[in-house]
Amino acid sequence: MGSRVGADGNKAYLRLAGASMLSWSVRAVAETAGIDRVILVYRRGERDVAARALHEDLPGIAVELVEGGESRHDSEFNVLGHLCADIESGAVDVVLIHDAARPLAGPDLMRTALDTARAYGGAVPALPASGLARPLPDGGLEPLTGRLVRVQTPQAFRAGPLLEAYRRAEAQGFDGTDTSACVQHFTDVEVRVFGGAASNLKVTYPPDIRLAEHLLAATVNADRR
Repeated sequence: MGSRVGADGNKAYLRLAGASMLSWSVRAVAETAGIDRVILVYRRGERDVAARALHEDLPGIAVELVEGGESRHDSEFNVLGHLCADIESGAVDVVLIHDAARPLAGPDLMRTALDTARAYGGAVPALPASGLARPLPDGGLEPLTGRLVRVQTPQAFRAGPLLEAYRRAEAQGFDGTDTSACVQHFTDVEVRVFGGAASNLKVTYPPDIRLAEHLLAATVNADRR
C-alpha cells in the first residue's frame, strides 16, 4: 500500500533512479539466465498502470500480467493457477517469487535461489537478525542475536510440490506469511536457507527510499562507464 513509506498509492510505482521500483525488480528477474517467463502479479484495479510502467521502463521485455488477490498468499495462488497446466506438464520445473519492494536484488541472488531449489526443493535467502531481544519474567532482556534470521526474497521452489501445497492450503483455508511458510506446512520439501544480501533491502519506510535510490543510481552510473 505504501502507507508506511509515505507514498500516495501503491509504493511499487515510486520512481527510483529513473524507473519505477517495480521495474527494477522485474528487470532483475528478467535478466537472470535460466528464467524463461516473467510474470507480474498486479494489485486489483492496477493492470493499466502496471502495463504502462513496464512499457515505459522495460521496452522489449515480455512480461505476463496476472491479477492479484486479497493477500500475498492469494496472489501467489493466482499465479500458480496461471501456470498450472505448464507445471503439470513439466514445462515449468521451478517457480521463483520476488517482491516488487526489493529493487536491489540482482541476478546472482536469483540464480542462487534457482540452483538451490533445483538441488534441494526450496530456497530462501536470509541474513542474521541483529538488535533483537525478548523480555524475561524478571524484567530483563534476552538477546536473540545468532538465533534468528531475517528472510528475504527471491524465494524459489520446485513447481510441482509448490502447486500441491497451495492447493491443499486453499482447501484448508490456510494463509501463509510467505511462500516458504506454505511449502513447509503442507509438504516435506527441504527448504534450504542461503546467504542473502545486505543491499537487498525492502523499501518500507522513507529512509529506505533514499538509500535505495542512492544505490540504484550508483548502479546506473557504473553501467554508463
